[in-house]
Amino acid sequence: MTKKIGDVILDVKNISLRFGGVKALTDISFNVKEHEVRAIIGPNGAGKSSMLNCINGVYAPQEGSITFRGQTFGHMDSHQVATMGIARTFQNLALFKGMSVLDNIMTGRNLRMKSNILMQALRIGPAENEEIAHREKVERIIDFLEIQAFRKTPVGQLPYGLQKRVDLGRALALEPQVLLLDEPMAGMNVEEKQDMCRFILDVNDEFGTTIVLIEHDMGVVMDISDRVVVLDYGKKIGDGTPDEVRNNEEVISAYLGTSH
Repeated sequence: MTKKIGDVILDVKNISLRFGGVKALTDISFNVKEHEVRAIIGPNGAGKSSMLNCINGVYAPQEGSITFRGQTFGHMDSHQVATMGIARTFQNLALFKGMSVLDNIMTGRNLRMKSNILMQALRIGPAENEEIAHREKVERIIDFLEIQAFRKTPVGQLPYGLQKRVDLGRALALEPQVLLLDEPMAGMNVEEKQDMCRFILDVNDEFGTTIVLIEHDMGVVMDISDRVVVLDYGKKIGDGTPDEVRNNEEVISAYLGTSH
């Protein structure tokens, strides 16, 4: 069955980002369509993570705009982005190592909770029923990611590949429309990468979540992406289907022709 790609959900236009005199991004434009897997690739230092940081409000670009579901912003703050339905995983895990898998993923539900912190802590009023409902959603994510056996385990005791899965689960707990994944397979062995590929495709297929993915493994990118945008030294040098990018001479010389 052919996947149905929708209209543009996220439109990045003419984004430029500078740190002092250093240009991290120069006039970058690309769009993301609903329900697609959109990869961003390029050598180290190409500006890929900076681009995600502009999308999810960590950085404020000096020029350009980002349009999400028809609303245009010069700069969004991170809380606003999350509230609107964009979630993010990070290259370096930012999990709470002493907390259990269940509790780590529960932190992803915070924006969905209506009770104040005191009511949540004391579990009074509607807070108790609300927590039960949120826990049910988290348990479904735990089942989906096949980490039921570790639900009460402190995250710091888990192998790296499973910690990455918990990080994905926490992002999914927000119920995002767009999920930004920053090198979700970095440091994984072949088997762990295969598992993560399967989960990303299942998130995209079963939840209908739009995925924006930074990844260095070209085999992974070409296998699971619908479209690929290529950055090099903060500039866009390619944009298209995996086949179009694979055969782009500028991309080959800048990136695909290397040991990657």
